[in-house]
Formats: sequence, C-alpha cells, structure tokens
Amino acid sequence: MSKRYRIRPATGEDRDVIVAFNRALARETEGHDLDEPTVAAGVAALLADPKKGCYFLAELEDDASPHAAERKPAEALEQAGQLMITLEWSDWRNGPIWWIQSVYVSPQHRRRGVYRTLHEHVRQAARDAGAVGLRLYVDHDNAAAQATYRSLGMEESRYRMYEETRG
Repeated sequence: MSKRYRIRPATGEDRDVIVAFNRALARETEGHDLDEPTVAAGVAALLADPKKGCYFLAELEDDASPHAAERKPAEALEQAGQLMITLEWSDWRNGPIWWIQSVYVSPQHRRRGVYRTLHEHVRQAARDAGAVGLRLYVDHDNAAAQATYRSLGMEESRYRMYEETRG
C-alpha cells in the first residue's frame, strides 16, 4: 500500500487536531507547554475569520486507488500535518505576502513528503490568490527545516526578526 497525502483547508471541525499539533509543536521546538484553552480560542478565532488567515491539513490517504468508493471518507483520514497562513500587505509590491506558520508534521509521517506536499499546495494557492510572495521564519538552530525550505526553492532573507510579546 503506497502512502499519499491530500491537502485541504481546515474547518472549525478540525480545531482539536490543530490545537494538539500546535501544542506538540511548542513542546518540541521551544520546550513550552501552551495553555490549551488559550490555544483553542486562538485557533477557533482564526478558523472563524478568514481575514486572519487559514490552516491547511495534510491527510494520509489509505491507498493510491483511483476508485473513490474504496477510499476512506474525509472524516476518517489520519491527520499527518498542518501549516497556517497569515497575510501581510506589501505596499512596496502592491500585494499580499503569505506567511507560513505553525508548521507541524506528526512524528510517524516525517521524512515522507508531507511538508513538501503542503508547501507545493500552498505555493499554488498563493499564486492563484495573487500573492506576491511566500515567507516563513525558522529557528536559527533548526538545520533540518532550513534544508527542507532551501530544497523547495526558498532562500534566506536579508531581514532579521525582532519581537516584543506579552506574557
């Protein structure tokens, strides 16, 4: 049985899996145990307001069969990964820049093309929507992610990120 992943926009019904992925992401990358009610409210707010952004989910299809009747219904498919898109308006380029954030691939699906499939889907969706660029940020010590992004044609930016946060 071959493994294939399909990409779809997330809906409000996906909130719990996105919350779980986001909490796992924070634990793995930053050692943070995020407050579940806060993350759930944040995910729900984005899912309810397309102006804030959107999530895309990668789902494992059970086989490569061309026969739709032999495939599992969407609600029975295993969630393999996600990413979130937020928008930034570029006055210099007169168009939206899509920011890729909250990238997470569950451990059992890593190194199997899940992120590549998500990225290629989002790249095309961004082009179709008239985006003038794709951007993301990555931890400076995450060499594996950096190599993945370079392999997909992304280049390191000339910009450094600074932030000020509450709590």
